[in-house]
Amino acid sequence: MPAPRRPGAPAGRRPPAEAPPRELVPLERGEALRLLGSAPFGRIVFTVRALPAIRPVNHLFVDDAIVIRTHDGAALTAATLGSEDAGVVVAYEADAIDPVTRLGWSVVVTGFARPVTDPARLARYRALLSPWVNASMDHTVAIQPDLVAGYRLIAGTAAAS
Repeated sequence: MPAPRRPGAPAGRRPPAEAPPRELVPLERGEALRLLGSAPFGRIVFTVRALPAIRPVNHLFVDDAIVIRTHDGAALTAATLGSEDAGVVVAYEADAIDPVTRLGWSVVVTGFARPVTDPARLARYRALLSPWVNASMDHTVAIQPDLVAGYRLIAGTAAAS
């Protein structure tokens, strides 16, 4: 009888029972942002009523900012609309980690999210970033990557375990 599959794991792609050791190698800021920009989606972390909230979103990395689109009812829209000057502190994470080999990378950015209000920038970002959900995404938010932490997961040596 085959072992049960981990929930959400693709059929036929189970990680080995005993994974070889891995090492976390820090990435330079430029490489981390390049990798983040290559990912089709990520997760934004922000505060709702003093508690952390996380939402998966698609993004664009352009003009040294992470750009996402939101809608009127979105908690992130409400959080950023009243904060055009100061912005709200958010974290943004994107990664690409193979579930079988357990190799890949992860990048976490912390910075201020502000609504984009300049008509030229809005038009440009809307042309470049199509929403991935079937909803009217009337707002655009740009995240300034102030703190960038990126790591590559690479195959380690047996001595590292």
